[in-house]
Amino acid sequence: MNIFRLAGDMTHLASIVVLLLKIHTIKSCAGISLKTQELYALVFAARYLDIFINFISLYNTIMKFIFLGSSFSIVWYMRRHKVVRRSYDKDQDTFRHVLLVLPCLLLALLIHERFTFREVMWSFSIYLEAVAILPQLVLLQRTRNIDNLTGQYVALLGAYRALYILNWIYRYFTEENFVHWITWISGLIQTLLYADFFYYYFQSWKNNERLHLPA
Repeated sequence: MNIFRLAGDMTHLASIVVLLLKIHTIKSCAGISLKTQELYALVFAARYLDIFINFISLYNTIMKFIFLGSSFSIVWYMRRHKVVRRSYDKDQDTFRHVLLVLPCLLLALLIHERFTFREVMWSFSIYLEAVAILPQLVLLQRTRNIDNLTGQYVALLGAYRALYILNWIYRYFTEENFVHWITWISGLIQTLLYADFFYYYFQSWKNNERLHLPA
């Protein structure tokens, strides 16, 4: 494992910690899109179908359990916890995420590395992860004023993907036959979706101001 992969995993983990910290400590999910959290839960469920049958390393297995467990627990808290769910802004979080799921599934059936159930589900998870942040970004655009923990959560998610791109570049030049077009293109699209958010995030950080997105 190279430093970019490790940094990407730790940044991804940090984003989850920040979100769970907000939910457990403040008992609030204000500014968080349940639609995005449900998409991430679906992403990990589809990607880690091999969790009990394909052992790569202890690190790999632990990270799979962490991402699966945390994603489903966040969805549960936002849907079922009496205090937390009161802060969920259902009226603003109206992105029809099923419109993302179906095209990604169709694309996975058409473009995959091998036509097996697990490989199609893996491709589906890659395509879906690329666009899963869209409901969250739309919600932030609607609410405009964003609290620090929510801003940090989204920023860490974007940084995780950017670090994974560096990981792929590193592996391309250091490993033979390392070519994964599905992952590369999907990851690039996902990173580009964060571009506008990062511009305003760094502006607010530079000026020591609360993050505010324009209308």
